[in-house]
Amino acid sequence: MKLTPLAMAVLELLMEKPMHPYEMAQVLRARHIETRANVKPGSLYHAVERLETHGHIEVVDTQREGRRPERTVYGVTEAGRDAFLERAKAMLGSVEQEHPEYASGLAGMNELDREDALAELRTRALTLSAAAAADEVIMESLRAKPLPSIYWLDKRFIADRRAFELAWTNQLIEDITTGRVDWVPAETKDEA
Repeated sequence: MKLTPLAMAVLELLMEKPMHPYEMAQVLRARHIETRANVKPGSLYHAVERLETHGHIEVVDTQREGRRPERTVYGVTEAGRDAFLERAKAMLGSVEQEHPEYASGLAGMNELDREDALAELRTRALTLSAAAAADEVIMESLRAKPLPSIYWLDKRFIADRRAFELAWTNQLIEDITTGRVDWVPAETKDEA
């Protein structure tokens, strides 16, 4: 089983301490794991189920608080720890081919009307700007904590990557607006 980013996040949590899925969800949210793993409703429970099926985690306790349903607490197994470490090494050392949608959008941009393309790029820049501002708030809160920076390198990478994309997109908007990027009108493309 190839460990997904969400499975890695679950194992990472369980290497800290045993938890039940609801607690995992709360910690994942508090740590903004959605910036590096696709966390959708139900996906966490599916990841936990797959990890248990493959022997990476196991039930270590069941808890009941008052009239609430019983909660199953999971812990990482030795096989899970080994799989986590191997996958972490592979993720750090290899360069996987990613297929970002933005690159495909840029490739198709020449078929759009110039003003439509600029409007979409400005929307993207505005969205990136808001996300970059949120990144900065998160980074400031992390810097203020007595937490070694190695524990939030993922957040720094994502924030820096988003800042780069924002700067690049703003430069592209300027380049199109000033004519540094040639725009071929749709009606003249057939003639070219």
